[in-house]
Amino acid sequence: MPEKQKSPLSRLLDYAGPYKILTYTGLFLSAVSQVCGMIPFACIYLMIRDLLNAAPDFNKSSSVSFYGWSAFIFATAGFLIYFLALLCTHIAAWKTASNIRKQGVQHLMETSFGFFDSHASGLLRNKLDNGAGETETLLAHNLADIVGTAVMFITTIVMMFAFNWKMGASCMVSIVISIAMLCTMMGGENAKKMLIYQGAQDQMAKAATEYVRGIPVVKVFQQTVYSFKSFKRAIEDYSEKAEEYTNGVCRLPQAVNLTVTEGAFIFLVPVVLLMAPAAFESGNPALFVTDFAFYAVFSAIISTALAKIMFASSGFMLAKTALTRIDTVMKSPVLPQSENPKVPQDSGIAFKNVSFRYEGAKENALSGVSFTVKAGETVALVGPSGGGKTTAASLIPRFWDVNEGEVLVGGVNVKEISRKVLMEKISFVFQNSHLFKTSILENVRAARPNASLSEVKAALKDAQCDDIIEKLPQGLDTVIGSKGVYLSGGEKQRIALARAILKDAPIVVLDEATAFADPENEALIHKALKRLTKGKTVIMIAHRLSTVVASDKIIVLKEGKIQEEGSHEELKKAKGLYASLWEEYNRAAEWKIETASNAGKGE
Repeated sequence: MPEKQKSPLSRLLDYAGPYKILTYTGLFLSAVSQVCGMIPFACIYLMIRDLLNAAPDFNKSSSVSFYGWSAFIFATAGFLIYFLALLCTHIAAWKTASNIRKQGVQHLMETSFGFFDSHASGLLRNKLDNGAGETETLLAHNLADIVGTAVMFITTIVMMFAFNWKMGASCMVSIVISIAMLCTMMGGENAKKMLIYQGAQDQMAKAATEYVRGIPVVKVFQQTVYSFKSFKRAIEDYSEKAEEYTNGVCRLPQAVNLTVTEGAFIFLVPVVLLMAPAAFESGNPALFVTDFAFYAVFSAIISTALAKIMFASSGFMLAKTALTRIDTVMKSPVLPQSENPKVPQDSGIAFKNVSFRYEGAKENALSGVSFTVKAGETVALVGPSGGGKTTAASLIPRFWDVNEGEVLVGGVNVKEISRKVLMEKISFVFQNSHLFKTSILENVRAARPNASLSEVKAALKDAQCDDIIEKLPQGLDTVIGSKGVYLSGGEKQRIALARAILKDAPIVVLDEATAFADPENEALIHKALKRLTKGKTVIMIAHRLSTVVASDKIIVLKEGKIQEEGSHEELKKAKGLYASLWEEYNRAAEWKIETASNAGKGE
């Protein structure tokens, strides 16, 4: 028998852990506070009745003081108890939202690195962080209001029929109409439209993040927002869905809802006018006037109660939608780990008949790729763009897992090596290395948190970073990105190299490490690379063929398959794809713009 699926609220409260009891306590106190808040109305009714019965000699009314103090005490108690209720629910909500964020980040840590290439970080952040924030609103406010309002409604209905059922029934008409309008706005097909609206909001957040990251390009090329078609479409789609939901779904029902709740008194007046003649003929007009005064005042509560229901229900819907978005993060596939991990024997690498296809792609990125890299060797992966060089390198640290074949490190399938051990074995230097917004010291020490200050300084020296440290206002303690402190692409790359040098992993993966460096930085980076790769197993992805000439082996990839492999000289003599790439590279290196004067001399 399939396990019964938990309700969204139960799943949310699971994130609260031991603080769940505070939520229940808060809900109970909220219910008690509402009961306390309703009692003063009854006290006021009884006080007015006593006064009218004693008129004109009000001194005969002995219970007025008692009812007055009772109303004050219960009103004050209701306020204080509601404060305690919200204190409990807020603490639980904060802990729940915090746990959602922590568990979400922890789960993402278990996914493959490649997951973040196919899932925009802006969208993930929006789903997790904003989703947690929306659930916080539900647990801190809306849930207590829902319970309190439910108790208020029960108490209201009891009081409606307690003193004069005819007047009470007339006031109930507005409640019935209002509930019908709320169900129209938030139920059935309209609930699906709310989900569509939320989805459009997510897509806009994703597109906005991409746009912000592309602002440097916009400024350089003097482009407008219209050049970012996906962002423009996302805004237009969000506007369309928001207008469709608000105008198409909520406009008429909400207008009717506000009219009947704010004007509940109008349903009472006709009933009172019909009842008045009989009441005055019965000789007890004081009781009739008291009832009318009570219900005239009490009917105003209806709009307050229904407004709470509307906003609380809306919060519940938003939280349910937010939980759905959170689930997409929590259910993202994790990288499977071996129950009996093995330890690599050395730093050698081997691909055995490896095939890999990206999710959603029609063709393999790699097909039947096999090669070996002995410990201490430097192997370069070259070939036309889209040939599979970066893909092959990314399979070594398990950015992705192969579909067929196996990747071995130290004679062990990478799937059988624990994540921690595998990461300790490999250092990466990408084309565009990322630095954290913290000090240079902490950026470098991220590779090995327990490294001493002298070790960090030695790594920076080996990475040719002395000139960078000297010009920074606080040296190693300078925070990147603060007070106008920014580094060039080449300088960032050298700091990243220092991080890799400090890590001192036996395997180094270089993905065109000098791609964004100017000539001066490039020369310094090459010196740092010599230090980093000394005695290491190196996988080098290169577009500048001059950087791979000294490699022990060059592997040429095209359309996901190995075309040829060998040393630089062997491949030149083979007159194959590498030889043609080498000739094109040399022609491009020798090419220069001919000046007008030179052009004239040639005529």
